[in-house]
Amino acid sequence: MTFLHDSPLLLVFLVAAAGVLVGRLKVAGFSLGVAAVLFVGLGVGAIDAQLGLPELVLQLGLAIFVYTIGLGSGAGFFTALRRRGARDGVLVLGTLLFAMGLTLALGRLLGLDAPSTAGLYAGALTNTPALAGVVEWLAASGAAESARTAPVVAYSLAYPTSVVAVLVTLAFAARRRGREAPMSRRWSALVAEPLVNRTVLVARAQDRSAGELAHAERWDVVFGRMQRGDRLELVLPETRFAAGDRVSLLGRSADVEAATSALGTASEVRLDLDRSVIDFRRMIVSRQDVCGIPLRQLGLPKRFGAIVTRIGRGDVDLLADAESQLELGDRVRVVAPRERLGEVSAALGDSYREAAEIDVLTFGVGIALGLVLGAIAVPLPGGSTFKLGFAGGPLIVGLVLGRLGRTGPLVWSLPYSANLTLRQIGLVLFLAAVGTRSGHALRETLAAGQGFGVLLGGGLIAAITSTTVLVIGRRANIPAGVLAGMVAGIQTQPAALAFANGQSKDELPNLGYATVFPLAMIAKIVLAQVVVVLAR
Repeated sequence: MTFLHDSPLLLVFLVAAAGVLVGRLKVAGFSLGVAAVLFVGLGVGAIDAQLGLPELVLQLGLAIFVYTIGLGSGAGFFTALRRRGARDGVLVLGTLLFAMGLTLALGRLLGLDAPSTAGLYAGALTNTPALAGVVEWLAASGAAESARTAPVVAYSLAYPTSVVAVLVTLAFAARRRGREAPMSRRWSALVAEPLVNRTVLVARAQDRSAGELAHAERWDVVFGRMQRGDRLELVLPETRFAAGDRVSLLGRSADVEAATSALGTASEVRLDLDRSVIDFRRMIVSRQDVCGIPLRQLGLPKRFGAIVTRIGRGDVDLLADAESQLELGDRVRVVAPRERLGEVSAALGDSYREAAEIDVLTFGVGIALGLVLGAIAVPLPGGSTFKLGFAGGPLIVGLVLGRLGRTGPLVWSLPYSANLTLRQIGLVLFLAAVGTRSGHALRETLAAGQGFGVLLGGGLIAAITSTTVLVIGRRANIPAGVLAGMVAGIQTQPAALAFANGQSKDELPNLGYATVFPLAMIAKIVLAQVVVVLAR
């Protein structure tokens, strides 16, 4: 044990590797995932109190984790607030405030101190960043080491039963899936269907250009190639269709059908398969000077006679339009004359190596700004102060910078794969550190025959809040798939989302999850710290 105590770097990687291994084990289809690192760390810390990792490991992992969450969620967070902010915001905040009330009442009933009550709240809602915010807030306020380990102990007790409670609640709700009313057009239009390619034979000349048609008719489609007689060319925004033209379309099924009916009839000719003159290529966006700028400003059609039809980001294919903004690491499909594809490739970068590199300048400046913001003491009534700390400061700065995308020559966003990698590393560092530092306290709690109320309380709070969301959502005629995803998003629980996707045949659970996840994540980080204050 002395060797491990003197080799914290070795201890970090041993706990991380063992945690990931345990997280891959499945029991009844459920696995802990990366959260298992916390429980392995707790086990190591329980063996010997001196095996706690240095606090710097905890702070470093936390800052990286929440900052990358903010960068990745910034655009979606502000978009959700703008489009469906009122309805979804009320549901998310109302649910989390309701859960906070339940937690405070249960904490008083069980005789828990304020830090343990906050840990119960974070565990019942299965949110590690909320726990991180509480631990860091206690550290910033000068709390003793015992007070800083108390929320971790409560979290580790409440977390497993909370996950099981949410899965059981969703399983019961899934039984009613077959008896719900047909989905309205409002919701069915939001399902992310695969993109469809089709060639249309134009029946009559159009007096509006391709760009004007798509805008006026609200077709979410991309026009690709056009065959006029024996000539094959690209469709540019100013192109006007004549009778007898064959035009290739790309878009969702409903939009492609609407455009086909208005322009003419479907053709069996597949223009997208003819690569003799007009070709296409998947390219990697790796040049910073093309990121965060709408495609219309890049001017690819005028510069190279090229158009971007799809943007691959993560596991999703997005339909490109004039306002789409590229990000580092995007995989774009470019359609252009064969001889000009090389020029477009050079303009976009098209380098896996460069796309995988992290701009240390903007990454360092972003986290530094977050740490500075987190260190600012905000005076409160009564003479006390409040700090956003290592959790709140980088998160808020990350959200803002993620929304901005770029400031002049500085590109704040990270390549998608790099963001996920850094996020995983940061989370593992935090979980390993907080687990090893709290394991001894957990062992003493269980040895004293305490903690079983927290164990059951976490599941009770999770079951009540999840059921409440389902009941309110059904009365609001929200489809069951969306509701299941919203429950998983409010819980910020990937295991619940995986279960919901397993019960669904469409993308509605993912839609519901993405809609509420950013706001739920941020709100829980703040409310968990409010619990500490109110539970005193």
